[in-house]
Amino acid sequence: MKLEPGLSSDPQLQFVVATEKEFEEILAMSKGIYGGLDYLPSRYHAWIREPNRTVVLAKKNGEVIGLQSVCVVDAGETALVEGLRVAPWERGKGVAGVLQRFCTELVKEQHPGVKVSRLTRDDKLGPKDFKKYRLITKQGILLVRFNAAELLARLDVAVAQLRAGGFQPLPTEALEPGEVRGLVLSPAFQSEVLPNRTIIQDWQPYKPSEPNLALLQQKQLHWVVDCKARPTAASLCTQPFPIPLGEDWVYLNIDAFGRQPAQLKSQLLHHLRARLPALRGNVMCQVFLEPSLWGELAEFCRAGLRLELAKGYTEQYLLEADI
Repeated sequence: MKLEPGLSSDPQLQFVVATEKEFEEILAMSKGIYGGLDYLPSRYHAWIREPNRTVVLAKKNGEVIGLQSVCVVDAGETALVEGLRVAPWERGKGVAGVLQRFCTELVKEQHPGVKVSRLTRDDKLGPKDFKKYRLITKQGILLVRFNAAELLARLDVAVAQLRAGGFQPLPTEALEPGEVRGLVLSPAFQSEVLPNRTIIQDWQPYKPSEPNLALLQQKQLHWVVDCKARPTAASLCTQPFPIPLGEDWVYLNIDAFGRQPAQLKSQLLHHLRARLPALRGNVMCQVFLEPSLWGELAEFCRAGLRLELAKGYTEQYLLEADI
């Protein structure tokens, strides 16, 4: 489906709705992005079928040179912007800006009830960014890697050594699907556990509401809390998905909420024990958490579990702008 450009001074630039046939071209354009950790190859086919999502491609002379996805969440009030990328040979020419403006106008036309756009970023923000966006919240990003079989074989020994050193794993409780609603809609959970009353699930921000619960249920997340009666810490783990880093590499993302390091360490162990038996090959595990806890959790992973830190401290920013 071809869309009217309207915002570009380049007559060769066209916008189209993405389809299956552009998949290989998009992979080629995205080669090497995020250092082999790109999520788009695993999500593209689902994205183009989601009823409230539009994936827009920028084409020049018939060739794909850019992509951005917009998904409407929060009961039609928020446009979630994801996946922005421009072909290496077209960067620095203003393509990204034109594509972003086009998607904004498209959302306003197709979803007149949308009030704001939201996106997550992990790059450094500058003065121009703060003129354009409001900072809603931020999380630290802890990225570790390990071989699944190797870690599974020694995890019990590692935990025993941690116990001998004084660490005592705290109780954790996994939520059944029917228990998630009561937790998410609890005012106490929203104000005391969630960062600025927002569920950030694998880079995607959601307000804790009934419509968003339906979207989250489709993701088959594993929810863990410290105490079902009155949780002070919670975490969500995604299903593992392959990444372009190599044939035997998968991504595992854990979103952790709360400010008690002992609770989050215990929940990290819970997720590893739950996922490791079914994992094969190498794993890149990304943990999002309160920034002030990053150092202690990083040392726990490095020295206690002997996981390799894939990179140093970085931050995930949740940004918002009016539409």
